[in-house]
Amino acid sequence: MEVRDPIHGSIEFSKPEVRLLDSVPYQRLRSIKQLGFSEFSFPGATHNRFLHSLGVCHLAGLAFDLIFKNYPFKNSDSKKRMRQATRLAALLHDIGHGPLSHTTEEVMPILKELKVGVYKNKRSDLPFLNTTVNESRQANHEDYTIKFVTDSELSELLKKQFPDIAPLHVACLIDKSLACPDDFFKDGDISFRTILSQLVSSEMDVDRMDYLERDAYFCGTNYGKVELEWLLSNLTYHEKEGHLHLALNRRALYTFDDFLLARHHMHLMVYFHHKSIIYEEMLHRYLSSPKCQFHLPADIDEYVRCTDYALYQHLQKVDDEWAQRISKRKPYKNLFELHSSKDTERPKNIKIELESAGLRVIHSNSQARLSKYHTTSESERAFQIFVVDGYDRKSKPYPIEESTEIFQKYEEIRQIDRLYVAPEDFEAAEKIMIQKGL
Repeated sequence: MEVRDPIHGSIEFSKPEVRLLDSVPYQRLRSIKQLGFSEFSFPGATHNRFLHSLGVCHLAGLAFDLIFKNYPFKNSDSKKRMRQATRLAALLHDIGHGPLSHTTEEVMPILKELKVGVYKNKRSDLPFLNTTVNESRQANHEDYTIKFVTDSELSELLKKQFPDIAPLHVACLIDKSLACPDDFFKDGDISFRTILSQLVSSEMDVDRMDYLERDAYFCGTNYGKVELEWLLSNLTYHEKEGHLHLALNRRALYTFDDFLLARHHMHLMVYFHHKSIIYEEMLHRYLSSPKCQFHLPADIDEYVRCTDYALYQHLQKVDDEWAQRISKRKPYKNLFELHSSKDTERPKNIKIELESAGLRVIHSNSQARLSKYHTTSESERAFQIFVVDGYDRKSKPYPIEESTEIFQKYEEIRQIDRLYVAPEDFEAAEKIMIQKGL
């Protein structure tokens, strides 16, 4: 089947893949917007996770072909299986997303209730990961994704349409900490699991490559645009201790810098737009209130009915201020905004003054950092991306964070503090700030 995509042009899907696309769990993604509340800031941003996931699948296959075009596989069948598994992981990576935004993860059940069977032996075969699962924690969308892939009608469909690929193999590329039960990701003595996992999720994954271009297009901005073809054509591999890692030719290093900056600026200018943030804050206040009657079910068959539209319908019927403000599009108004890379007490002091005058204030703090390398665990950083130099034979591959100064230049966390008040209190709040010299 051919799909016409506004970002990538013509995209081809095989018949078995189309049967996955036609399944109820996958069609649900048509009703999950990619950017949640962002459409209230950027009216064109109504694209959904269905379309985004198609694009990620397409890029995953393209990246695989470009990286391994000259790789001397010992077994052509294993190459085909690994390519297909990578496309499937990319296709299904967002299948468990909740309605509207990550905010609804607050009303997901305890992980134990989800009964994710593969978590019982969640110990990765990768040498730098050794994790167990805390089933008393709250579930998140990634847990629902693994549940869909390994234990649902979708997993049964995967078994039927792709008999040489187990659902667990697909899940292993989405969740690095899952144990692979066999040598599926090996060709000879070399393991491909690290690099294929990195294509699905890393500092330079195909997920980001798609959503940056797609979100920029539908928002009508230039922040997320990168030289995607050049970046893809310079992807390669580096073998370390029997594991292949994702690598980049040095000539495309500045494009990688631009890629990181594009994502950073999209967060600051688009994903953290003041209108999107206040709607998320109001939704948070409803979901965390005693009045909240919206809960995401642990039953995976019931979960497929939980869409953006179902949540909006619920909010319309609830006798709660925050729910009604969302459904009637009457959000709190942005009174004060401060962009900083340092912690500041000023927003807190202004909030105290306004509240002492009897005004209700919502304080939001949105934080962005350039790279995961600053924040992730030691085990995550073990999934290194390398830089190789095709023009200097004496040059040895080295970790990408050591090859560019951009990580040091953007070491600090950028944060946006905002204070919101009800529209009817806005003038009074402004007067107080003027009178107090705030």
